[in-house]
Amino acid sequence: MKNVYFPDEQVTVNDLYFVCYMIERVARQLKQPNKYVANKMGHDELAKKLSLASVLHSENPLAVAAEWIEEYHLQKGEHDVTAVDAKFCSRIPTETQMGKVYKRLILSTLRDGEDYADGILRVYNASLCETLDNYNCSAYYEPSPYIAQSYHAGGF
Repeated sequence: MKNVYFPDEQVTVNDLYFVCYMIERVARQLKQPNKYVANKMGHDELAKKLSLASVLHSENPLAVAAEWIEEYHLQKGEHDVTAVDAKFCSRIPTETQMGKVYKRLILSTLRDGEDYADGILRVYNASLCETLDNYNCSAYYEPSPYIAQSYHAGGF
């Protein structure tokens, strides 16, 4: 994917990871599903954030999250992925861990002609994400190829 600000530069896999991590961080903070954050930003804004990720990653993530919340008028919700049953989940995956899960899923399912912003919107809107984000099950710990196969199959 080409950087929207510097067309001679490419957006990297690390840039994709950073944006996935920030989507997870903002969504958890607001108690919203990841797709809410991604959809409110939309393709063009995601492309801009992907293009700026190499700079934004050195900023305080709490400040970046606060900027995104204000910039995209994101509202608090009731969807708390961290509210888990201790019988099923003794340790909740971190935002960084889930950012990696989503980055790998986007990369392994990227379609011809699709850029990372398209991939983010497609993956975060897939019904599979409801299972990945249910930490009472272990779907997020499955190997990346299995998660990608499950995505293509429409579920686990």
